[in-house]
Order: sequence, then structure tokens, then C-alpha cells
Amino acid sequence: MKLIKKYILSFFFLQAIFIGYSQSTISKSSENNRTKIDGVAAVVGDYVILESDVDKTLIDLQSQGVSTIDIGRCSLLGKLMEDKLYAHHAEQDSLEVDNSQINSYVDRTIDYFIGQLGSLEKVLDFYKKRDEESFRTELFEINKMNQLSEKMQTKIVDEIEITPEEVRQFFNSIPKYERPVFGAELEIAQIVVKPKVSEEDNQKVIRRLETIRNDIAVNGSSFATKAILYSQDPGSRATGGKYTLNRARPQMDKEFRDAAYRLREGEISDPFKTQFGWHIVKIEKIRGQEVDVRHILLIPEITNDALSEAKNKIDIIRKRIVDGDLTFEEAAKSSSDEQETRNNGGVLINPTTGDTRFELTKMDPVLYGQAQKLKDNEVSSPLLEEDERGIRKYKIIKVSNRFDEHIAEYSQDYIKIKDLALKEKKINKIKNWMVEKIDETYININQDNKDCNFTNKWVKN
Repeated sequence: MKLIKKYILSFFFLQAIFIGYSQSTISKSSENNRTKIDGVAAVVGDYVILESDVDKTLIDLQSQGVSTIDIGRCSLLGKLMEDKLYAHHAEQDSLEVDNSQINSYVDRTIDYFIGQLGSLEKVLDFYKKRDEESFRTELFEINKMNQLSEKMQTKIVDEIEITPEEVRQFFNSIPKYERPVFGAELEIAQIVVKPKVSEEDNQKVIRRLETIRNDIAVNGSSFATKAILYSQDPGSRATGGKYTLNRARPQMDKEFRDAAYRLREGEISDPFKTQFGWHIVKIEKIRGQEVDVRHILLIPEITNDALSEAKNKIDIIRKRIVDGDLTFEEAAKSSSDEQETRNNGGVLINPTTGDTRFELTKMDPVLYGQAQKLKDNEVSSPLLEEDERGIRKYKIIKVSNRFDEHIAEYSQDYIKIKDLALKEKKINKIKNWMVEKIDETYININQDNKDCNFTNKWVKN
């Protein structure tokens, strides 16, 4: 969650700095009533792209360390036109964005800027904005346009599926000398033993959360401030414990969701437990399928005695596996404390690809360091890990399968080939949609840009 949040903030940060508000609504009257504005590079539907937008996009890329030697103004303009075409048709199709969610995002973004520069005045001065209201409006419009564009792209490909026969035809259509080469991969399984928390330590945390809850509910203290001060969730502490839950796309721990969905707006839960620790949660806003919540996480202290007991337990598990008393898979199902992996015999799922293979060049460095020296089916010595919340646990791992670098094979690499085939099908769908919508959408390109060799046919005869 923390890495996702950091990525989103960084992306929006660059958008806000370098792209700026480049959207002006054009009168929706007849084409004869449209007037050319100085500095306009192109008009796509109801959106204007200024020449300065192209310049600022170039600066954006350079600021990120991207080499722009081979990136011309024409390709940048083409990309901006694509974004505006998506957004225009999202509005035509009545796709909606949540204004309250965007405003909340703008609030967090400005808070982030203030944290970096020290004060709102310094932020406005740095970005050369005359006042907070105009800055907020600009950030709102940028984010709204981005969300509309993303929603339109998602809608275009959302229902696309691919059959096994289509996958087979896709693979057979690739000449043998052009088939992809897949890097060396590992399948890894693990057994996790977490130190047990004493009832006394659990009660300490519960009492502390009850005190915090009463201070908020009775004395009117700010939940967000309490979260910033006390929560041990690194993914939400900086934003005052805020998350947005979506009933249609469950992402959080089930116990967390169940506790949150039982509450009404403004209500604060009693302390409850998940695999991560103890929580209290407050419902900020219910918006159909989406629910804005704030929470505070406290983690009970792990004593040295509990840590020693966990180490002894995993030593015994490992010995039984090595001695042949039970298999690694059987031990994982009966003894592992990791809910996500125990039911499938401890096998790890690659969060990037959704399958069980980890490509060596793309593995998490810590996991790679733990697995690289293991022989096939060798069980590692107990490893002590500590996550970003400070929770410690012991684990043992083994490499259950090893795949050397090889040219793609249909049966062995079906999942990867299916993914490539599906991507190609989606790309073709996007291309066809683009051709159709360019043809039916009002598009006007400045005379100076009509000689561009665009990927799409923006210049109409």
C-alpha cells in the first residue's frame, strides 16, 4: 500500500508541476463558430491543447531523467491528443468521476507539497500560482481529466477475454526465430511462524485504543491527528489513517472490511483484531460502492520469550521435513501462520504476474538473496524477518521448481503466452476504437503541426 501511494503521489506531483492546466472548454456550437486561439496546438472534441503544454510535457520527461533525444514535439502532441480524446468520449459516454474523491486527493496533494516546501505560501510561490483557489482548481481539473481518460481506456478493454484457441493461434502466428525468450525463473514455497502475543499484551493495546477512541468520541479530538501520532500502519499514517474501500473490489483484510461495513457514517468501531494487529476504524463517507475510512493500527509488543518459542517451533518443523516425517507442503498446510500461502502448500504467488513463477532479474532483492543459493528442494535455515511495521516472524523457504532461460514453449509457458495474446487483443481493440473515434470527433490541428507524422490519423482530408 505504501509503495502504491508513493507512486501515485509522484506521478501526480510531476503532472501538477510540469503539465499545468491546459484544458479550456470550446463552445459546443457548430464548427463555423469555433475560433482559433493564439498558442493553440490542437483541439480535440471539447479540449484545447496549447503549444506550451507540449513544451511542459517535454520538461516533465527531462525532469524524470528520460532521454528526450529521440522524442519529438509531434510524438508528444500525439500523446496529449490521445489523452484528450479518451477524456472527451468519457464525458460523451457519461462516465463519471467522484468530485469528492478528487477534492480529497487534491487536499492530500497540497498537504504533500506543503510538507516538502514548508508552507502554502512557499508552494504557491514555487509553482507561480496567484492564490490557493486557482491552484486547487488547476489540480482538480488535471486529475479529473486523467481519471476520465483512464476510465475510458478501462471501459474499452474491460470486457475483453481470450479463448485457449485464440492463444494457440497467437503463438503459432509468431515465427520461431521471433518467439520471446523468457528469463530464468524460480517457484518458491515458504512456511511462516509468527511469535505468539500474550493476552496481557493484547489487553494493553486494546485499552490504549479504547482511550484514543474515547478521546475522539467524547472530547472531540481529531481521528486523523491521532492516526498521524499513534498509528503503526506506514501505508496510511501520513494521511491520517485514510483508505478508500470498494465493495466491488475487495483489497483489505476481510476482518477489516467486515468491521468497517457494519458502521454508519461518522461512527467509530470498538477495537478489533486482524492479522496485522488491533484497529479502530471510523467511517468518513459512504459513496455507493466506495467507503472512505480512517483507521488506527496498534501492534502488540513481541517479547523475547515469544520470539524464542517461535524459533523453537520452526526448528522442529524444519527437522521433521528434513528427516522425511512430512513434506514441506504438508507442514505448510498444518503449521504455517501465513494465511495467504498455507492452503496451497506454502507456494508464493508473484504479485506482479499472478502466477507462481518469479523471474530472477525481477525478484524482490531480499527474496532473491534468500533463495539464490538454495538447491532444488533444499530447505533453508530459519530466517528472521521484520516488515515495515516492525512485526518480526520466522520462516523457512525452499525452491520447489527452477526454470532456466529458454525460448517460449506453448505448454510450459501457457500463462505468459496467454498474457501476451490478451495484451495484443486489447491493443488492437484500442487501435480500432481510436480510428473510429478520430473519424467522428471534431479535431483541428494548428497549421504548423499538420506535417507531423502522427501514429494516428489526426489530420483529416
